[in-house]
Amino acid sequence: MTAQDNRAGIWLMIGAVASFTVQDGLSRHLAGEYTVWQTIMIRYWFFAAFVLMLAWRQPQGMRAAVATARPGLHLARATLHIAEICAIVASFTLIGLINTHAMFAVCPLMIAALSGPVLGERVGLARWLAIGAGFCGILIILRPGSDLFTPLAVLPLASAALFALYSVLTRLATRAEASFVAFFWSGILGCAMMTVIGIWFWEPMPAADWGLTVINGLVAIMSNWLLIRCYTRAEANVVQPFAYLQLVFVMMMGASVFGERLDPAVLIGAAVVVGAGLVTLLRLPAHKEA
Repeated sequence: MTAQDNRAGIWLMIGAVASFTVQDGLSRHLAGEYTVWQTIMIRYWFFAAFVLMLAWRQPQGMRAAVATARPGLHLARATLHIAEICAIVASFTLIGLINTHAMFAVCPLMIAALSGPVLGERVGLARWLAIGAGFCGILIILRPGSDLFTPLAVLPLASAALFALYSVLTRLATRAEASFVAFFWSGILGCAMMTVIGIWFWEPMPAADWGLTVINGLVAIMSNWLLIRCYTRAEANVVQPFAYLQLVFVMMMGASVFGERLDPAVLIGAAVVVGAGLVTLLRLPAHKEA
């Protein structure tokens, strides 16, 4: 990768996390007005349409592009993904965007911890210390006696754990198959499962909320497209630190749009978690530029 590619990748990552922030805000509103199940189901309809369009445009043909020898692994990944999304959107409505994302920021540390036993990757002492520091940051956020020290705090932490396992299994799947295969089956299988669940919770929506629902779906497509473009243009180690800007964007949206409070302990704990996450990134092997 050239320096120019990496700069483009950084801007694409910033655009992606800004789009994901808008998507989270719309999901928080819609899930609060209707149900988590319906909101996620419709979003998956857009996601499935997006991956089908991408598959149709693959040069080797759609059937060859999505062929897989590991359907069970992709089914497990899709199940983990829908569970993660449902948990985090429910958390948005119950404890807010800011508190949810402050705790969800521990996810990269969970991925680092799982990469050893699941993928056989080496996790050195420095990364284990960073992982421990990150979980100390979570304890600062959840301090006993605070409003967050309730069973509801399980939701963002469970979401982070589910997404970490999903990410590790995705890395396992892409060792033998193209990354698009994993992306495609996450969308298609997730859409099928969410439709089976969500259709039972259908509530009629007025035109205005249908408009927001369509915007939510389109923003979800744009977010994923920007992320795909980002990782095809730049090195993951270069752009990944900029993903933490989503926490900044979420704090701005949560405070200004939804009137959420910026608790000092949450800010301190989030800073510790993010700092620990950045340390784990710095400890990754460097990639040579092409």
